[in-house]
Formats: sequence, C-alpha cells, structure tokens
Amino acid sequence: MSLKIRLARGGAKKRPYYRIVIADARSPRDGRFIEKIGTFNPLLAKDAETRVVLDVEKAKAWLEKGAQPTDRVARFLDAAGLLKREARNNPKKAEPGEKAKERAKEKAEKAAAGTEEAAAE
Repeated sequence: MSLKIRLARGGAKKRPYYRIVIADARSPRDGRFIEKIGTFNPLLAKDAETRVVLDVEKAKAWLEKGAQPTDRVARFLDAAGLLKREARNNPKKAEPGEKAKERAKEKAEKAAAGTEEAAAE
C-alpha cells in the first residue's frame, strides 16, 4: 500500500481549509484517510502561527514508515525541519509562447519600417 501525506480540502466555496492527512494514494482527495496530522488555512497571513498546524512527531513517524509527501506538504515539512526539499527550477516559465513571439516580431518589423520611412524624409 502506497501512502501519501497530502491535503484534503474542506471549507465552503471560495473559502478553502485543508487537513493534512495520511492516505492511501488510490483514495480520492477528500475521501478516506488513515490519520489527520495537521491543518492548513491559506486565507490567513503567511506569517500567522495558525496558518499551518502540524503534529511533528506523527509526521516524522509516518515519514519513517515510507509515506511520500506531495509538493505542498513537502514545503510544510521543510519549514518544520523534517524534510529537505530541493528548490525547483523552470527556466522556460517566463518565456512567451509561439504566438506572442510572432506578434512581437511583427511589431518590431513595423516599428523598423516606420523609422526607415521617417529617416528617408
């Protein structure tokens, strides 16, 4: 059985509230879980103490048993000092798409043609 440490969503529409749970990887996101080890309230300020509440001892025990955290939970565990998370790098994230590149090229060509006409006069 593959175990995951993940978030289970609760709360009302547009007002999310998450439980940090240990669950079988095959169970649905908000479905059956084995144990609740904490909570996460994204609506609170990032420096609020109660934004992430985590039972460190239970988390450590489940990590030793082989439970794999999701990306978001790995951030929480890294902040608690239980797990070392590698920083991700996506250099293509800020690169514009194909159509945006074409539009920029056309705009540059029009601007170059406009400056040549002004210089010829």
